[in-house]
Amino acid sequence: MVRTALNGLSKNDLYLFNEGSSYHSYRFMGAHLVRVRGKDGVRFTVWAPNAKSVRVIGGFNQWNGSKHKMKLIGETGIFSLFIPDIGEGEIYKYEIVTADGNMIRKADPYAFYAERRPNTASVVADISGYQWEDSEWFEKKRQKPAYTNPMMIYEVHAGSWKIKGKEDFYTYEELADDLIPYAANMGYTHIELMPIMEHPLDQSWGYQITGFYGVTSRYGTPKQLMRFVDICHQHNMGVILDWVPGHFCKDDHGLRLFDGTPLYEGPNPNRAEKPLWGTLAFDFGRGEIMSFLISNAIYWMDVFHMDGLRVDAVASMINLHMDKPPEMHTLNHLGGSDNLDALRFLKKLNETVFQYYPDTLMIAEDSSAWPAVTAPTYKGGLGFNFKWNMGWMNDMLRYMALDPPERTHHHHLITFSLLYAFSENYVLPLSHDEVVHGKRSLLNKMPGTYEEKFAQLRLFYGYWMTHPGKKLLFMGSEWGQFDEWKDADMLDWMVLEYDSHRTMKHYVNTLNRTYQEEPSLWERDSFPDTFSWIDVNNAAQSVISFVRCGDKDKSVIVANFSRNDYHEFRIGVPDPGLYSSILNSNEKRFGGTDSQVQQSYKSENIAWHGQEQSISLHLPPFTFLMLGVRPGDTL
Repeated sequence: MVRTALNGLSKNDLYLFNEGSSYHSYRFMGAHLVRVRGKDGVRFTVWAPNAKSVRVIGGFNQWNGSKHKMKLIGETGIFSLFIPDIGEGEIYKYEIVTADGNMIRKADPYAFYAERRPNTASVVADISGYQWEDSEWFEKKRQKPAYTNPMMIYEVHAGSWKIKGKEDFYTYEELADDLIPYAANMGYTHIELMPIMEHPLDQSWGYQITGFYGVTSRYGTPKQLMRFVDICHQHNMGVILDWVPGHFCKDDHGLRLFDGTPLYEGPNPNRAEKPLWGTLAFDFGRGEIMSFLISNAIYWMDVFHMDGLRVDAVASMINLHMDKPPEMHTLNHLGGSDNLDALRFLKKLNETVFQYYPDTLMIAEDSSAWPAVTAPTYKGGLGFNFKWNMGWMNDMLRYMALDPPERTHHHHLITFSLLYAFSENYVLPLSHDEVVHGKRSLLNKMPGTYEEKFAQLRLFYGYWMTHPGKKLLFMGSEWGQFDEWKDADMLDWMVLEYDSHRTMKHYVNTLNRTYQEEPSLWERDSFPDTFSWIDVNNAAQSVISFVRCGDKDKSVIVANFSRNDYHEFRIGVPDPGLYSSILNSNEKRFGGTDSQVQQSYKSENIAWHGQEQSISLHLPPFTFLMLGVRPGDTL
């Protein structure tokens, strides 16, 4: 086996890569356009410690690597080779001779770009030189942390928001010109992209990846994605990227058995296999995997200016037994089922990201009961700054699907979440997972008549928006898409020809704007003293009422989850004054029945619900009301 000098690579970089502390390994691993001894070309570098030999093959050598054998650098397991007189756009793979003499061909784990599927080769790409125009956005982020800002996230699948025809997708640039103004006009603060890393199967939605550093060529080039993010920032919106460090797919050209041995996945098949998904878990205990994944997180922020990552399937990462039959269960060295290596990885990931990007968003998609997910690591937490509230989502969707008379027996489903709402920094997700695979759309989960479905969805959205926590809504749900999400087709934009969907879209737009304009809903979102019940126990009438508080403003919320029309419905209020109507879901302009809405309510000196003052309301069926005392309002 031939060993060589560093070929322009830093000894320190390679040491840190092997040790697990190289957080910018994408800068030297993979294919890079460089100039060596006066010659322009590409330096290829790959980690394959158990290979007998590695060659670079591609169109430039007619896929014959006999003249392009890579050289092993010391004891690092890293092979490297400079090839002169080739450049951007070259298609290539690594031809690996395994320890047992077999020959396999692999895509580059660090490739910045790849051929469009079903082809699988990597492509040399120059990711430098884009001229960013988003400095004002980053200065704004620096001045005010996310905890004290409104956050209304629009979750998007780039391959089905809009398409031109079957498998004729919008490019990142075309999405920038169409999607971004739409989302900004709708009042969203962030767009969350479902995974846009390279993946072989459309139906995986990007969650089963072969190229973690590659911008999927389905929708265009890396620099087109940069433009998308840049324009988002210029529209005062952030971009969050779904990120999948928990597993990878088994396609032959990918990471599986990369050098003929279980390298990225680890040697124990009971640990490595993810039978529910047909994928493989990363070996989080290996230094090179730590460097690969943490560098990948930093890469999306360094190179593409992403504002945060939504980290997929955290529960599956930290639990060795999750979704596995008993015969595949393994224990850690302490005799438990916690994946201690994954826990160390997540803590180091978050520490590192916040070291370089303190204003970023690290959001855990976590269905477990693991404590302190959003606490700092120095306090024993995992170090995320937000976590999806899966408990709230499951309880509320179960409650809303009940026939209204049955709701009186399940009142706890809408109130239980407040027992833990401030234990973490939460995002309330209404995501793609809830509107696919037979689960029905959000609108079609609602029981009752056609009109009642829309009324209940407006009611549900009102409660969601005023419940503590940041918000996420999947595309199409803003106008009440009736059919569940179909990943191979674009959203049913044609339904906006109908008044019921147009008025729903108008309602969500107004709700989003109201959320941003009302500091009581987000200013101190993670503090328990910003929420108090007025009446939590009215199961018989299926009505709840509560108060949200900001530094100066208060909002009173009333929600009627029943079919009953309550006239002169009295609630206690926290202060004497004139309570103005901020939003009423039953207004005719939103598709409701009220053509005239009472604009204000004068409090009366009548004790109610433990308060000295109260007001009397008309509360129609399936109605959400939001009231507030405005500065300058008088009795």
